[in-house]
Amino acid sequence: MSAVPDTRALSRRAFLGVSLSAAGGLLLALRSGAAGQETAAAGEALGAFIRIEPDGRIVIGARGCEIGQGVKTSLPMLIAEELDVPWPAVTVEQLPYGLVAAKDPPGFTSLYGPQGAGGSTNIPDGWHDLRLAGARARWLLIQTAARVWETPPDRLTTREAHVVHPDGRTLGYAELAPRAATLAMPAPAADVPLKAKGEYRIIGQPTRVVDARDIVTGVAAYGIDAAIPSALTALIARCPYFDGEVASVDEAQARRVPGVRQVVRIPGPRPGAPLDRNLAAGVAVLADDFWSARKGREALRITWTRPSGAADSSAALERRATAALAASGKIARRDGNPDEARNAAARVVEAVYVMPLLAHATMEPPNALIDLKPKSALLIASLQSPGGASQMIHAMTGIARTDIEIRLPRVGGGFGRRLQNDFVAEAVLVAQAAGTPVKVMWTREDDLQNDFYRPFGLHQLRASLDAQGRLTSWAHRVAATPRKYRAAGMEDAADWVGCVDPDGFPAGCVASYLAEFVPVDLSIPRGWWRAPLPTFCAFAVESFLDEVALASGTDPVTLRLDLLGAPRELPYRDHGGPILHTGRLAGVLNSAAGAIGYGRKLPAGRGIGLASHFTHGGYVAHALEVAVSQAGALEVVRCVCAADVGEIVNPLGLEAQMMGATLDGLSTALELEITVKDGRIEQSNFPDYRLLRMGAAPDVEVHLLPSIPAVRGRRDGDTLGRAGARQRHFRRNGSAHPPSAGGRSAQEPGEGKLMPPANGARTSMRAVTAGIGYLSPLAQLKSTTWSLARSLPPAAAAR
Repeated sequence: MSAVPDTRALSRRAFLGVSLSAAGGLLLALRSGAAGQETAAAGEALGAFIRIEPDGRIVIGARGCEIGQGVKTSLPMLIAEELDVPWPAVTVEQLPYGLVAAKDPPGFTSLYGPQGAGGSTNIPDGWHDLRLAGARARWLLIQTAARVWETPPDRLTTREAHVVHPDGRTLGYAELAPRAATLAMPAPAADVPLKAKGEYRIIGQPTRVVDARDIVTGVAAYGIDAAIPSALTALIARCPYFDGEVASVDEAQARRVPGVRQVVRIPGPRPGAPLDRNLAAGVAVLADDFWSARKGREALRITWTRPSGAADSSAALERRATAALAASGKIARRDGNPDEARNAAARVVEAVYVMPLLAHATMEPPNALIDLKPKSALLIASLQSPGGASQMIHAMTGIARTDIEIRLPRVGGGFGRRLQNDFVAEAVLVAQAAGTPVKVMWTREDDLQNDFYRPFGLHQLRASLDAQGRLTSWAHRVAATPRKYRAAGMEDAADWVGCVDPDGFPAGCVASYLAEFVPVDLSIPRGWWRAPLPTFCAFAVESFLDEVALASGTDPVTLRLDLLGAPRELPYRDHGGPILHTGRLAGVLNSAAGAIGYGRKLPAGRGIGLASHFTHGGYVAHALEVAVSQAGALEVVRCVCAADVGEIVNPLGLEAQMMGATLDGLSTALELEITVKDGRIEQSNFPDYRLLRMGAAPDVEVHLLPSIPAVRGRRDGDTLGRAGARQRHFRRNGSAHPPSAGGRSAQEPGEGKLMPPANGARTSMRAVTAGIGYLSPLAQLKSTTWSLARSLPPAAAAR
């Protein structure tokens, strides 16, 4: 690493705290300005710990919630790069949630910086500040070596945990650590310099997950493994009707179960109030162990009240949504004059796509262990929002936030579910009622039937074509259950938040464009679901682009590329903006098409489909080769994923995220749907909420495109556009549909491209979409199935 000028110093907004660890090692922590002048709310209190031990070990703290996205590895890589240490010499330790007292309001500030996991922001948030933390530590060590050698610091360099003198002498970081800890920090001035990209030795290198061995050998500890002495295990019988209450309970038999210690009631949310704590009223059984608590819960005899929504069903919900599409909604975006363009069109293409409710179904169900004392609290739980948990515990108990300790074990999946802390609220309520430390555990049935579900909605799309088959208008109307329903803190959000993507492609690429939202009532909680907006919208958009391509006699990929046009930046107001670059979206589409051999002649019974999408600042495309047997069985033969996400910290981690997200998207598209009957969720476990089985999972080929722009995170985004959707086509005068069976279309199955269903056909099927959820695409699995069905015998095609 090049020399660090002596004139450089620390920024005005942060300083490097220096001290000795108990073992005599150098401990460095980047904190906010003195006396808390820069608070967590100001967004300036960023940093992480570095510990250099006498034996030469470099211990780096990982601040983020590790939910499987790899930040326990990638964030420390940023620090290690600028510290200039060899990665094999690094030991990573998970940091707890950190707040420290401050003089100014609100009375505390962040010790480590952003620690949540949501919106794929860990890498963008840490890209500068965590590298700077490493660079500042290196700067301090250089200053120490300069004093030892009586040499100007700007003549010194670093290499692999050593400071290097121009004459070749070296001093190890471990040797320098004790003296470095005694140095006074210089007056705040400019930031120390960071490495140029060409100097990177760790960033950009494929790096294994730091605790991979612990995971595969069962050593890694998750929230569900947490235990403290005297804590009882609690299972809760929750009201199956949202907003219902406990009418009566007979707990006599439950108390007779060996090991059961207490039975307590917990209240539910007030009807109509924001859902900022627990989701349901219930009865908790506390016992010495999980099995006793479960048997005790089974022995309860509870009568529940049935609120007005107790008669609702998925069928009724869909009827309400269909009726809503006949009404006018709120305009999210309007360009040009879509009505005028439609009236002047030679042909109009129209389709409606149904997006079902979806559960998160994390492999580790929610759980929380809490120990409440009069003036302090300890929480150990698998979280995505530790700050939210801290605020909630404070609000429910009055305990100062700086006296609430929150430990962050590895999380067995998040997908947005753990952005909500309802299970933490349950633990607080049970602990308060029982007067003892408790560990609230959920079963899979609890998890699937008590969730913040992805919204339900109908996507109605209409496209106008002129006499030459050119697209002249695009209208995307959504009738959906609003995401902001009873969501705390979202009162000022647009009504269509999470349900309509006003600036998503092809917005800005069609002269007349409409995005409209019509709300549909449903008294079931909704929440963020892995790349929530793209996974809700991408399927409909990408599928409909294929409809338009067929109607206009245009190749589906050519249509997309023509719409994207010359590389340029379009405004994008949602998460991942402020711009969408058409050239980068075209780049991943071309990459996926080229990798899979789009357009080549395929064997009978096979087809290829592609789709692409922009989400959370990243660009991803998928290409699938799909086979359908004579019996109608579908098999994904090959799957290609191309991604452009900016500067890549850990290519191996990114590939793993793309693979996992792709398979998750396939699973969702092919199998998953939450349905309601008599006001209750029907699904209860994996037999009826069937995740993709290993035998059906294809290999996923990941192609990472080089990119110049700003660093982006990739997590859900990398999620395959889940969609799980049913699709129906509606005809109208002048509408363009594929020819009837036996006819010929612009793309024959033998050419390896896609065809929608026969003229007038109505299909009801699940499909894959895009979504990088980033993921994008698989939207075409649907179209591939249609075109292959055209060549099958009538019995098989009707399946």
